[in-house]
Amino acid sequence: MSWTCHGKSNSELVDNLKSCKILKTQRVVEAMKAVDRAAFVVGNVRKSAYVDSPLPIGYNATISAPHMHAHCLELMEPYLRPGGKVLDVGSGSGYLTAVFAMLVGASGMAVGVEHIGELVERSAEAARAVPATAELVQAGALRFVQGDGRLGYEAAAPYDCIHVGAAAFPLPKPLTEQLKNGGRMVIPWGPPSGAQQLMVVDKAADGTVTESVAMSVRYVPLTSAKEQLG
Repeated sequence: MSWTCHGKSNSELVDNLKSCKILKTQRVVEAMKAVDRAAFVVGNVRKSAYVDSPLPIGYNATISAPHMHAHCLELMEPYLRPGGKVLDVGSGSGYLTAVFAMLVGASGMAVGVEHIGELVERSAEAARAVPATAELVQAGALRFVQGDGRLGYEAAAPYDCIHVGAAAFPLPKPLTEQLKNGGRMVIPWGPPSGAQQLMVVDKAADGTVTESVAMSVRYVPLTSAKEQLG
């Protein structure tokens, strides 16, 4: 049912993702409804904000389709507890980072790391424009930083949860190291021109790492800013 869950408003889009049985957890539904996707896209593409499709956000980057955001949120939800810390690598538009912040709340922290400075600034501006997340920005519970996401963001590590918004090949070691024992990372894995899979990386209480495949996917590559901009 993916790609068929379009809506005419943010609320309708989220309701349709639930009707399509992609969204299953009520607190994820509420978090997505609180963060208007349209606030995180600009220009002519804003009219397509509620279409279940990826959209360009400039700088050879995209915001993922709503159904992919929903899949990732459902995989991560058990680890996105109030007071927890989550890292969003390649945060791009900042939309998903904002939803993460809603789930961990004012007592937690959601950090989006993005190597394109203009997108970092735009993300923060969008988050301040959404009433539900403006308070979290003010409290320091939602923040965006410029940096190479392949290195994670050690300043706030370790994280209960890490999401990666581009396909890595191989898996970046710093991200696994910054994942808290008992935490989970959701990361697309595979070469730019080959088969890619959405991997679930779980780190046990003793530090043992296990990997499982959630589904086949297609993402832009996790790369340097120079390579991304061409």
